[in-house]
Amino acid sequence: MQYDLVLGLVVIAAALLSAIGGLMVLSALQAKAKAATGSVFLDQGDHASFLFDGETLIDATPEARALLSLSQIKGSPWARLAAFLSPRFPGFEARFQGLEGEGQVMLASTDTASQPLLLRAELRGGLTRITLLDPDTERRAPGADLLTQRAQEDELAQLRGTISQAPLMIWREAASGDVTWANATYLDQASQKLEPGQDLSWPLPRLFERTAVAQGVNGQRQRLDQPTGPAHWYDLIGFAEGEGRLMFGLPADAAVQAETSLRDFMQTLTKTFAHLPIGLAIFDRQRQLQLFNPALLDLSGLQPDFLSLRPTLFAFLDAMRDRNMIPEPKDYRFWRKQMTELEKAASSGLYEETWSLPSGQTYRVIGRPHPNGALALMFEDISTEMSRTRRYRADLELGQAVVDAMDQGLAVFSESGVLVMSNTAYTELWGHDPASTLGESGVATLCAHWRENSAPSPIWSEVEDFIATMGERKAWGGEARLNDGRLLDCRFTPIQGGSTLATFRLAAPEKARSPRLAASKARKSA
Repeated sequence: MQYDLVLGLVVIAAALLSAIGGLMVLSALQAKAKAATGSVFLDQGDHASFLFDGETLIDATPEARALLSLSQIKGSPWARLAAFLSPRFPGFEARFQGLEGEGQVMLASTDTASQPLLLRAELRGGLTRITLLDPDTERRAPGADLLTQRAQEDELAQLRGTISQAPLMIWREAASGDVTWANATYLDQASQKLEPGQDLSWPLPRLFERTAVAQGVNGQRQRLDQPTGPAHWYDLIGFAEGEGRLMFGLPADAAVQAETSLRDFMQTLTKTFAHLPIGLAIFDRQRQLQLFNPALLDLSGLQPDFLSLRPTLFAFLDAMRDRNMIPEPKDYRFWRKQMTELEKAASSGLYEETWSLPSGQTYRVIGRPHPNGALALMFEDISTEMSRTRRYRADLELGQAVVDAMDQGLAVFSESGVLVMSNTAYTELWGHDPASTLGESGVATLCAHWRENSAPSPIWSEVEDFIATMGERKAWGGEARLNDGRLLDCRFTPIQGGSTLATFRLAAPEKARSPRLAASKARKSA
């Protein structure tokens, strides 16, 4: 009985030991399975490793993911990694393209890098594995991510270099207005304002007034006087940082100079427009009056307060029509249509008309397009010019009427031998009207016509020579017989300006029947 009890205890103990051993083995296998499925990397370490399928990231170590998170590049993991590797490993992309043929590539960072790195790229089952190795892994503290620290230090160094080389002033201000930090450009400007032998002290000197800065106004422009040389202008832009502000001073000398030149140019134009005798009205693309000069007030009869309200083009023309400063049309509908056509023609630069006003004045109106759809109308009073033209035309008509009333034929030639005037008697005598082709009939053409309609005579060759002669000349005359037998007394007289007057008169019947008369006379003095 005692033997059976001992045997039972032994069996129970063996069963317990077997169960405990099985549980331990099962736990070890589960732990190993979890470790194997935690990452696709076969070897674990503290270095940064990336696994790519083409340019698609499959897996990465924590150090690698931390490195990607520091990149300022927006894009895929491959783009961010390439942006990090390219400046540190020259030729990385070219070597990487040949990875399929080589199988494995090892690269070392440039000598200019602050801390050296090694890059290993290899193909594993169609996947690309990129590993960044630190040669000083053994010497760094356990658990420290030196690669991430290096990336942060490099970024900090780049930011410091960028700020120090920035051609604009950057500084920080506390809530009290004290300058707590400034870049090299600001410090250089502040140093120029110090007395000889004086150094910069804390807090840093303030260069600009704080009124607008305290109000948070962006884009305020302030002038910074220099101990020597001209002053400089800066546009100030600020951003709140807690209780203080981050300030930027952008150079604005070019903008100030351009604005000054533009202002001077506009003043010159304004003075020029003010003294122009031509009325000027400029309308914008919405056809509202934007600019006018004093002459427009006198020519349009409109009041300054009305023009200052910036009326539209049609309101402007309607107001001129109410003051009888526009030719009165037959009806208002025709008037509106005419004004619409005026706008279209002026917009294309084709509008130019003469307005005869009921008051007797005459205006020349010109429409010209301006950039951005603007429109300019110019009004010029040409009443005096038109009156002078009408008077001159009347004088010409009167003179022509007097000449036409004479019974002898007249023909006037200019210094160059071109016919400029003839009368009715000449037309009836020679059977043609040269007035219809004035400016085209020369002495040679008319002499040829005279030869055709008269008996052969050397007088016409002498006429050509006489009219073509320059300098002092004397009047002379001669006779010619027409084809119908009538005898002409011809006389050629030099007049003012080198012109020549030719007169033709039919001889008296008794003289025409005398057998002793020759067909022409020799040149004789007056």
